[in-house]
Parts: sequence; C-alpha cells; structure tokens
Amino acid sequence: MDISQSVIMTIMTAATPLLLAALGELIVERSGVLNLGLEGMMATAAACGFAMAIVSGSTTVGVLCAVLSAMALAGLFGFVTLSLGANQVASGLALTIFGLGLSGLIGAGFVGTSRPPLEPLFIEGLTDLPGFGKIIFGQDFFVYTSWILILAILIFLHLTRAGLTLRCIGENHHSAHAIGLPVLKTRFRAVLFGGACAGLAGAYLSLVYTPFWSPGMTAGRGWIALSLVVFAAWRAERVLLGALLFGGATVLQLHAQAASLGLPSQLLSAVPYLATLIALVFMSLGRKSGTVTPGSLGQPFVPER
Repeated sequence: MDISQSVIMTIMTAATPLLLAALGELIVERSGVLNLGLEGMMATAAACGFAMAIVSGSTTVGVLCAVLSAMALAGLFGFVTLSLGANQVASGLALTIFGLGLSGLIGAGFVGTSRPPLEPLFIEGLTDLPGFGKIIFGQDFFVYTSWILILAILIFLHLTRAGLTLRCIGENHHSAHAIGLPVLKTRFRAVLFGGACAGLAGAYLSLVYTPFWSPGMTAGRGWIALSLVVFAAWRAERVLLGALLFGGATVLQLHAQAASLGLPSQLLSAVPYLATLIALVFMSLGRKSGTVTPGSLGQPFVPER
C-alpha cells in the first residue's frame, strides 16, 4: 500500500502543473480565444516566482509575483488580440518566444540556487492513514487549488449566468454581440484568468516540483496543457484525466530510466509526449469533427467591422 500510495502521489505531482495550466486555457478557449502563449507565461512565472521567493524569503510572495507576472503577459496578449484585433496564433507564438527569453533574463542570477519546497498539509490521524491518507490529506496548496478549480469551473460554466454568457460568446460572438453581451470584456477577463492559472502552474514548477530555477524547466508542459484541452473536449473533468495520463507517462519513463532497460534516454524522455499524441489521435478518430470545438475559437472580433 505504501508503494502504491507513493506512485499515485508522484503521478499527481507530475500532473498538477498541467492541470492548472489546462484549466485556465479551457476557460480562455471556451470564450473563443486561442492563447498559444502558455509555455512562455509558465516559464516567466516560474522565474519570477522563484526569484521573488529567494529575495523576500517568502513562498507566498513568490507565488503572488508568479501569478501577477503571468497575468501581465496575458494582459498584453489580450490587448494585442482583442483590442487591436491581431492574429491570435501569431500573437500566442510571439508571447511564448518572448516569455521564454524573459524568463532566462529574470532567472539568470538564480541558476543553481535552491530553497526548501513548500510543505504539504499534515493532519494528525488523517495524513498517516494507510492507503489513501497522504493522497487526500497530505497534498500541498497547489494540488488542492487544482481540485477546487475543477469544481468551480464546472459550476461556473453550467450553473451560472456568467458561465452561460462565456459559452455563448465562444460559440458565436456576432450573435452574442447582437443581443448585447459584452464580448471583448468577457474575453479579456477569461484571458486574465488563464494567465493566473498559468502563473500558478509556473510557480508550482519552481517552488514545489523542482525547488530551484533552471532555464527551460517548463520542458514543453505549456504545449501539453494546450493539447489536453483538446483531449478533454473542452470539459473540465476530462482535463483531470488527461493530466493524470501525462503524469503517469512521466513516472513510467523515470522508472524505466532507473531500471536501465537499455533504451536510449532520449526515447524514454519522449514517452509522455508520445502518449499525449496517441491519446489525441484516438480522440480525433472517435469524435465527429466540429461537434465540440467552440464555434468562434481563434476568430478575432472587432465590433466596428
């Protein structure tokens, strides 16, 4: 039971940054905006969060700065694509390149520096229960935040007027504008929310998952989070399954490398990404084209046109 519990904990640890980033992107895409800048926002947040945690000596300050830095980049993306009507794909790719470069600049003075990771929750009599104690009662702040986000997003999208407005705008922004819905304001708020979630994911990488900073530590997780939204068919509960799938593949390749199977390490490192691609292929084969994608996804909206 202890071994199984440790494996599950490891999988959940690997899945958490993906889950946080993908949940934020899900809200962004349900509003009709495609933000390909997740990787850059996560990298910048990881660098800012770690740097401020070292300078201030406070993990809380580090997390807050990580979230604000990612929201600032998201706000820049929102201004360019929503206010100026720029192409969302090109703007998202530019944001990724800019974010990766900015993270290297911010974190240059902190390479090789480490700090104690965020302590997980411990409840006497519950955390030490065999089998499931640590899984339920021994996680850290970020894991519980991701669980709360899943529930909150489900309630928001399906049980609130604001969620219905968001979905209407994502399906057809022209019709939504015609009936008086605030298309640009709603989308800008969604983009900022996606930035905040990317900031939490980046902070988790540098303050919990690997409590140090190194260039390129996001390792493509922003792109995987983007693919998880498609894999989940824009449904929050299925994002969790996709994140756990990637987390399981990550743990599998780490154990395979430790077991010295004789396979190239580069091939084993590619296992999580191959697993995600295979899952996406099967999802595409088993789903009718165009039945779940938000109708206005990636399309710019300018009321004057």
